[in-house]
Amino acid sequence: MNLTRPLRIFLLYARSDEKAVRRLYNRLSKAGASVWMDRKKLLPGQDWQSKIHQAIYSSDIVIVCLSKQFNKQGGYRHEELRIALEKAGGLPDNTILIIPVRLEECDMPEALHRWQRVDLFETNGFKALLSALEQHVAQR
Repeated sequence: MNLTRPLRIFLLYARSDEKAVRRLYNRLSKAGASVWMDRKKLLPGQDWQSKIHQAIYSSDIVIVCLSKQFNKQGGYRHEELRIALEKAGGLPDNTILIIPVRLEECDMPEALHRWQRVDLFETNGFKALLSALEQHVAQR
């Protein structure tokens, strides 16, 4: 399945999950999405905090990649999540912006409980994610 129109997708994740997130990055890119991942898009010398902030605000979708490591203290991912939640707060209720994606069995952060998650480790997990992205494209 390919996206009919490209979406700008921001991947928010814990550094320890980089290998799994790179696979997701590649699959979404193959499906036709324009995917933003810090390790792929940031250049040496750039103000990384500013670039991340800009990338979140210019994205159509923020995929929050959840794992057991995600909820642990530390890391800029919690600030990224705060920025995404701030952006989502200014959108109409029926707008899809944040999609929680579990990479493995893990708890959902309280701040994300209102959004339906997709479990990427399930057989049809990626297909369900692509369906949600296609629906977003159709509603734009």
